Amino acid sequence: MFTITVESTFSAAHALSIAGQKEALHGHDFRTTVEIQGNRLDQDGLVCDFHTAKTALDAILDEFNNGNLNESAPFNQPAGGQNPTAENIAKYIYQEMHSRLGAALEPHAKVTAVSITESPGCATTYRP
Repeated sequence: MFTITVESTFSAAHALSIAGQKEALHGHDFRTTVEIQGNRLDQDGLVCDFHTAKTALDAILDEFNNGNLNESAPFNQPAGGQNPTAENIAKYIYQEMHSRLGAALEPHAKVTAVSITESPGCATTYRP
């Protein structure tokens, strides 16, 4: 099994609802790591081209960078969106990476995990 990872960071604000209480709006530099695994390499000797994976990740993160996650799909709170937790952000990025890269990776590889580090020592990983 081969594994590659690409990483990027975006800055955004969010205000979570926890146990019915709304936090104050605050910001983070969210470090995002995407893991792609393959049971074999493609004809070029790659699981996936790093540049292709990083470009896809950066395009997704650009939607959030320097914004308020509570006002961004799929977390748009006024429209009944998800709570913009690190867990929900990781799952959304996984789904977007799979959508954008899935066909290019098949049948030998797939996106297997997305990790979000919200602050030093506070991280989550989504694996389907």
